[in-house]
Amino acid sequence: MKKSLLSLITMMALCCAVAAEEVKYEFVPDFITPPPGKQTIGNGHGEIAVDSAGQIYVSVQEKDAGIQVYSPDGKFIKALPLPNSLHGFVIKKDEGKEYIFAAVLGEQRVLKCDLDGKVVLEIPTSSFPEAQRDFVTVSQADPADKSPKPKMTVVDSGVRKGETACEIMLLLKDGRRETIGKDAHTKVEGGLKLTNCDVAPNGDIYVVDGYGKSWIFVFDRAGKFKSVFGGPVEPYNFKNTHKIFIDPRFTPARLFCCDRGNNRILHLDLDGKIIGVISDQGMRNPSSASFNGDLVCIAEIAGRVSVWNKEGKMVASLGVNDTKGQTNTPKVEPKDWLQGTVTSPHGITFDAKGNIMETEWNLFGRVLRWNKK
Repeated sequence: MKKSLLSLITMMALCCAVAAEEVKYEFVPDFITPPPGKQTIGNGHGEIAVDSAGQIYVSVQEKDAGIQVYSPDGKFIKALPLPNSLHGFVIKKDEGKEYIFAAVLGEQRVLKCDLDGKVVLEIPTSSFPEAQRDFVTVSQADPADKSPKPKMTVVDSGVRKGETACEIMLLLKDGRRETIGKDAHTKVEGGLKLTNCDVAPNGDIYVVDGYGKSWIFVFDRAGKFKSVFGGPVEPYNFKNTHKIFIDPRFTPARLFCCDRGNNRILHLDLDGKIIGVISDQGMRNPSSASFNGDLVCIAEIAGRVSVWNKEGKMVASLGVNDTKGQTNTPKVEPKDWLQGTVTSPHGITFDAKGNIMETEWNLFGRVLRWNKK
């Protein structure tokens, strides 16, 4: 009896394993119909998402028209009057209503707006803690170096406490204040570079400055700052943590981090404690993710879309591009696009049926679709 039961359990486990391997997708050519008068959707460096009605939202770098809305079958409906540098956004329900939550890279602020683009909440730059918001590095070049790209040498780093045309004042890590002279050979870099946000089940908003130091900031539903963790320090050692998401597949929910610069994906709990690395082998610079059931699809900017199960095993690989010079670049022209082959996957989403749509980092704008079989 025990032997039979053990055999049955083993067979069931094997069947589940086989089922996990049999996730199949079919490429849908020429899915998107661009806006009237356009050959392509326009300069893309953002995200794609689907609302509960199946409408598709994709961001483009167009002034006061930062998100385009398409029907479920890919027909253009309208553009929303939002900033042109919406780098990352999600569509989530909050208190029973759907909203767009977006990180505006060019303006270093977070917006919550309705599905018509009306802003109902803003988290401005000033709401972020100055230790991360105003942290800069000052570099200078030798005036005698007349080369086109003179070598820059770091002078110091710290929290910017003031700046004029001639000098910058820093608060250093050890508490000292330093004033550094500025001239044409001085470069000041740093501060926030917000790339993505998502919303926890309790309404807390999580924001990452993935083009900055990869700090993760937490705000409450009303936009009040709560905490910060992550960054380029132990135990995280984040590097270009491009986008983060709330992973709903687990109870309690977790943070899913696309730590692109370290070529890994990992889980954190909602307080910032590292749960574990999902994968750090064979990744192609993970840039974005979306969830459906027990699956997560990942946009990998170095030429792949991948699908993973809840156990952290890759179960599908789509659109793989191994052509030198065609990935991790926005410059691939439409004449060089190949049907079903990605260039630089930057944003990604499942729809309710488990179909996948991916938007690329591309000067012309490109969306690819795979339907689940």
